[in-house]
Amino acid sequence: MTTSWYKEPWAWLVFALPFSAVVAGIATYFIANHEADPLVVGNYYKKGKAINLELSKIKMAQKLGMKFALTLKNNEMVIKPTGIEKEFSVLNVNFYHPTQEKKDFSLVLTPDGDGNFRHLLDHEIKGKWQITLSTFDNKWKIQNAIYLPQATAISIEPSLKSN
Repeated sequence: MTTSWYKEPWAWLVFALPFSAVVAGIATYFIANHEADPLVVGNYYKKGKAINLELSKIKMAQKLGMKFALTLKNNEMVIKPTGIEKEFSVLNVNFYHPTQEKKDFSLVLTPDGDGNFRHLLDHEIKGKWQITLSTFDNKWKIQNAIYLPQATAISIEPSLKSN
């Protein structure tokens, strides 16, 4: 007596293995394309073309002797100019997270009576950050990688080296 093919367990094993590979492939495709990871810098081509302009702003900051000290304590950030005696009316501060674009934020700070720039953060920031300081007219720029939190003041100086 012969049995039908669908009653044989080996036949189902032969069909199940390729079928499970197809199902896993389709599931992987949908998982990968459901939410694509954003680029940290979406317009990398334009950003690459603007490197020379950025370098000239960093060189200008070096020429002017720009230096700052950043302290972060109890979510209060204080940026103190330490390099020169010139006062600024506005300081643009940008924080860029190296891997999570949603965490990036920008601040426009004005000095207090002592010439320091203060801001009370509404959330705690930890880990590695790329910080950029510039004036409102954007004539100079300082860009450094920093690690937060730190117990001491962080020195922020213009450097042409990439961190």
